[in-house]
Amino acid sequence: MIGRLNLTIWLETIKSGALPVAVLLLVMLMIVPIPAMLLDVGFILNIMISLAVLMVAMNVAKPLDFSAFPTVLLLATLFRLALNVASTRVVLVDGHTGVAAAGHVIEAFGAILIGGDYIVGLFVFAVLMIINMVVITKGAGRVSEVSARFTLDALPGKQMAIDADLNAGLVTPDEAKARRQEVATEADFYGSMDGASKFVKGDAVAGLLILFVNIFGGLILGVVSHDLSFGDAAEIYIKLAIGDALVAQVPALLLSIAAAAIVTRVSSPLDLSGQISTQFGHARAWGPVAAILTLLGMVPAMPQLVVLPAAAVAGSIWWLLRRSEKAPPKPVDTIVDATPGHVIEWHEIAETAPITLELGYSLVSLVDERKGAPLMGRVTAIRRQLSREFGFVVPMVKVTDDLSLPGNSYQIRISGVLVGEDSAWANELLALDSGDCLEGVTGRAVKDPSFGLDALWIAERDRIDAVAAGYTVVDPATVIATHLNQLATASAAELFGMDDAQALIDNLKESYPQLAAGLTPAPYSLAAITALCRALLAERVPLRDFRRVAEAMVDLAPRNLDASDLVEAVRQRLGPLIVQTIVPVKMPLPAITFDGDLESLLVQSVQTAPSANWPFEPALARRIISAVDEAVQPMLVAARSFAVITSPLCRAAVARLLRAQFSDVAVLSFLEIPETKKVDVIAVVGGTPRLADANPYKGDHDAE
Repeated sequence: MIGRLNLTIWLETIKSGALPVAVLLLVMLMIVPIPAMLLDVGFILNIMISLAVLMVAMNVAKPLDFSAFPTVLLLATLFRLALNVASTRVVLVDGHTGVAAAGHVIEAFGAILIGGDYIVGLFVFAVLMIINMVVITKGAGRVSEVSARFTLDALPGKQMAIDADLNAGLVTPDEAKARRQEVATEADFYGSMDGASKFVKGDAVAGLLILFVNIFGGLILGVVSHDLSFGDAAEIYIKLAIGDALVAQVPALLLSIAAAAIVTRVSSPLDLSGQISTQFGHARAWGPVAAILTLLGMVPAMPQLVVLPAAAVAGSIWWLLRRSEKAPPKPVDTIVDATPGHVIEWHEIAETAPITLELGYSLVSLVDERKGAPLMGRVTAIRRQLSREFGFVVPMVKVTDDLSLPGNSYQIRISGVLVGEDSAWANELLALDSGDCLEGVTGRAVKDPSFGLDALWIAERDRIDAVAAGYTVVDPATVIATHLNQLATASAAELFGMDDAQALIDNLKESYPQLAAGLTPAPYSLAAITALCRALLAERVPLRDFRRVAEAMVDLAPRNLDASDLVEAVRQRLGPLIVQTIVPVKMPLPAITFDGDLESLLVQSVQTAPSANWPFEPALARRIISAVDEAVQPMLVAARSFAVITSPLCRAAVARLLRAQFSDVAVLSFLEIPETKKVDVIAVVGGTPRLADANPYKGDHDAE
């Protein structure tokens, strides 16, 4: 095992160091003279690399699958130029000895491709240069330039689309991160390809210049230094120069074709061969080809022995494709259907998003990216705001369309439970009536889904008249988002789970590692921490200062409190924070208290059934709710914050009793109010009510 591990480490070391060593060898190849035999090895290796690059380019499904291509193209070009420098040195130094002086590869190219006639070789090389520079390289460079420009221009839109999909719950955060990385890589790739195309063009120009250097340098050296006649020098050095140029030009042509194939690819699940064969695999395309070739074969001047067989081949392809299209489909297993698109996946039946917003078809325009997707921006803002208020990251909202809903209806589900539904009109505005609005504005009379106010759905053109009449006018995206905000706020405890608790603990570890270590896994399990946090959130107690919550839990651990008593004890430690969420620091706390006799009766009821969720008798509960309703109405109408204050022994039971009727009313115990906080008792339930008439903050009474 140790030997295998050492071998693996040794191989990884070689792999990581191979590329720097190769680059150094390329530089040395340009400087240090090498024998002709190594030149042969280098030329064959160059051809092999070019063929491999071309095959990889042909078999990728999309350009990003070969994202290393620009760098590979640069290194291959440097390798070829280094071989050109080395071969030029050999040709000029030893060329007078014969055409085999620069190695057998150059000699073979000079003998086979140009037939021993260097004039023919010049024309062949010129044709290859024209094909490479004027056609392939220039076209690939233009495509690279345009692709890079379009990709960079589309980058902000693609990133906004990813954010919209993430907010809508169509993708997970990991998938969104992967898509952002792919978009960034795509922009980098096409930008690099735009520059890499210049390498190919420069390489072609360098090949032409090196050819002229070899010819003129060889002629001068052959005549002046080696006493050769001009004809002998021309025959030897021009053959060597052209052979050397062709040896370099063939791999350059292969790389140019690979670059053109990469930048002209369209993303597809198939490779280039499969993509072309699929798109050409239609019988209706080959029938006209066979007919036209048959007509051409009937022309007397045409070579029938060539045209008619081609027509027969095209006709055969048409017949085979036609036959395959008419063939009956293969029988499908009736038990398991593995056809793509018919397999039922887990993600189709599992609900992954805790919050779901379902829209009727008429409201889909509110999430249309072409129209700015106004609802998605509101949803994102709501998530950010609620996350700051609650103290944990609110999960993503999945926005979907539901054809079973009426066109203008929407539904909001939290944890799979339908918690709210209403109607909205995408092309209209909602005018809210504050109670003293002027008449004269007409529209569709409704109730505001969030606050129950009287409202009208009006046309866009009536906005100015509605504002002038005193209405508050909001757009449909704001209406739906506000409704979502209200329901999500009321369901904060349902949105909090073990993963969120673990995230709070992980963040605590970064700043207070000792506190986190003393909190979990002992004495509190993750489930216990989650339950306590959910109990706090159920009563609108934020978790922004989780450090204080953790310190309270650690301090209370030796008392071995049960879950409900632990919540009450932690609340007492968080008293200043709870009070601060109700009124500002400098204002007294408006409070509604219970008469002493009623308070004693409430405490006795709880002590009689300490483990009961509803310890109060039904008649007593109805009396309490009725009396509290009478006491709080003036504050609710004035939209002023206040709290119901009672004994610590019955606070939890009273809070559960009042929560169903008064979801926004905070119920505090005496021990949760800081000693320095002033309290203004505005009503006493069960005794003689003392309601505030104008300003609930005008009286300053210290909390008892």
